[in-house]
Amino acid sequence: MKDTRLRIQSLLAALLLLSLTAFGAKAQDTGAEFLSDLHDFRINNFLALDSFYAFSASGDTVALNRIVSSINASNDAMNSVITSISGVLTEQQIESLNQEFDQFKDLMRGNINEVRDRGYPDLRLMADLANNAVELNDLATELYGVAQENSGAQANARIESARSAAVVMAQMMSRYSARTHSSVAQTFQGSSDEAPLDQQALEFDDLLAKLQAGNAAGELKAAIDDVSSKWLFIRSSYINYNENNVSFVIDRYSKGIIGGLTTTIELLQSNA
Repeated sequence: MKDTRLRIQSLLAALLLLSLTAFGAKAQDTGAEFLSDLHDFRINNFLALDSFYAFSASGDTVALNRIVSSINASNDAMNSVITSISGVLTEQQIESLNQEFDQFKDLMRGNINEVRDRGYPDLRLMADLANNAVELNDLATELYGVAQENSGAQANARIESARSAAVVMAQMMSRYSARTHSSVAQTFQGSSDEAPLDQQALEFDDLLAKLQAGNAAGELKAAIDDVSSKWLFIRSSYINYNENNVSFVIDRYSKGIIGGLTTTIELLQSNA
């Protein structure tokens, strides 16, 4: 028990450092790299939230490790955005995003401390965290659009569909995890104006169809087909939530879809 507590304390200390230190991210010189970092930033924030919901139910240090790892990746992306020389966003726009991210990290630490100290979560703090995650994603999405317009680069429709699909899946996964790990999940799944999970699933259908449109062969076709087959396996669970569903399978396949979309994006970029 003492070893576990020390482990959690050390991970919390690492999470604290993540909000106070820079990682020496390499300065960018292209709008494309900037957009890639903003995309990674959005995905990893939802991965952290997903892992927190698992941690809130179990206090498991494995889940806590995943939270820290995802926040670490978000920090790397945020620092790349901050040090970017691409000029596609103003300093004020970047600072507003960084401040919102700092709030997300502060709320994450506060929620982790509640679970660690009391053995169960504070629902009000969880609601604050979930709502902040929505606001952070909305701001990042808005700034992604601004950066895309200011970059002057011609957008690749299939890459954008894959990125949008990955974000929708990450958001759906975290909300599904919220339902799974609490009997009062509606209190902290996010803002009330979010689309229901079944509607988000239909949105994912549309984005996947756009990604599948056009020619694909070899590794690219294999990656897209893998995403499609995984989605068909869990789609009904998002359309019709059922408490009897095996949640860890949904989580694993959802993460597999995000990984497959990441591979798809990389292949599309290499073929552009």
